[in-house]
Amino acid sequence: MSATKRTASARSPTNLTSRVSVFNSQVTLFEAADDPDDTPRRSKRAKKEVKREDSILEDVEDLEYTPSASTPTPRKRKAAVKSEPKQKKAASKSSPAKRAATSESPKKAKPIPQVLSTPHPEPPNWRETYNTIKEMRARFIAPVDTMGCQRAQLEETEPRNKRYSTLVALQLSSSTKDEVMHAAVIKLRKALGGSITIEGMIAADEEVIHEAIKTVGYHNKKHGYLKNAAIMLRDKFDSDVPDTVDKLCALPGVGPKMAFLTLQVAWNITDGIGVDVHVHRITNLLGWHKPPTKSPEQTRLNLQSWLPKELYADINHMMVGFGQVICVPASPRCDECALSKKRLCPSARVVDGKNRKAIVYLETKESPPEVEIALEEAEEETYMPKS
Repeated sequence: MSATKRTASARSPTNLTSRVSVFNSQVTLFEAADDPDDTPRRSKRAKKEVKREDSILEDVEDLEYTPSASTPTPRKRKAAVKSEPKQKKAASKSSPAKRAATSESPKKAKPIPQVLSTPHPEPPNWRETYNTIKEMRARFIAPVDTMGCQRAQLEETEPRNKRYSTLVALQLSSSTKDEVMHAAVIKLRKALGGSITIEGMIAADEEVIHEAIKTVGYHNKKHGYLKNAAIMLRDKFDSDVPDTVDKLCALPGVGPKMAFLTLQVAWNITDGIGVDVHVHRITNLLGWHKPPTKSPEQTRLNLQSWLPKELYADINHMMVGFGQVICVPASPRCDECALSKKRLCPSARVVDGKNRKAIVYLETKESPPEVEIALEEAEEETYMPKS
């Protein structure tokens, strides 16, 4: 038999008939026999796809029908599968107090690093740059001056509440403008009965807290952080704000920036620099980091390795206000910046400020000349009335 015949016969199904061609005796022709079902032959690939679909359908059907009494019913298994996400969803909606009571104790937080193994060198002309920014900051009022985290404690009378309201304001401040954060603190204080206290935060309903702070960034997480942090402060820190950065960072929603600023404002302790997005961004624009830092924590460690410690307490407030008014992120006011005029900023650019909103500077009052006052006093002393 020829190769053609062998291949044909090997592939020929049972419903084909063969006959020799009348034109050529070496050629065999195949014809389809009458099929009562009249169904076309399916390819192996089609059979596999159908088998796969059937298996999927069988899996679905197994969830609906009971195979035997000895094994769990598929219907029950389906109910268990469906109820699992509901249980997770219900757990996520449970109050922070219940989650804190049922969850395991958190792992001990790693100590916050304070020094670099290799200190970063001092950038050139940093002192002149720093003093120039400080002089500019003295000439205008920024949002951080009137609505920053340090303002939250002014409405409280008890020292513990002053410290706690400062911490709460900083917890709300991340990814939020000072104006929005300040308004949320006022609304939260009103919702808690006129004072921001640890006891009031624990007793308040979670929805009440959420409603008060819903304008701040990440409010869906922060209201839980506030609740859980208050519970931890009560249980582990005698209902007061701790006075070390490591203990503060163990609280939910508290990072190094918040911890260092809390120590500075609440306890008058300066252990490090509170580096936020403004300090991180502006110091990189000034070229103070070689290579540029990629995170606020890298920026903090670099700055702490060369900046004098007596400036730790001032740099955050100074840079934040400078970044809110002059060195704004979207379109910096290089036309109003003294660093640009003195060529101290490598990132300065030419800016047309004609159509920009004018910056309101504080008026400086000149004191009267001392010489004139001295002359007037001398004349009064030598004056003698006639008899």
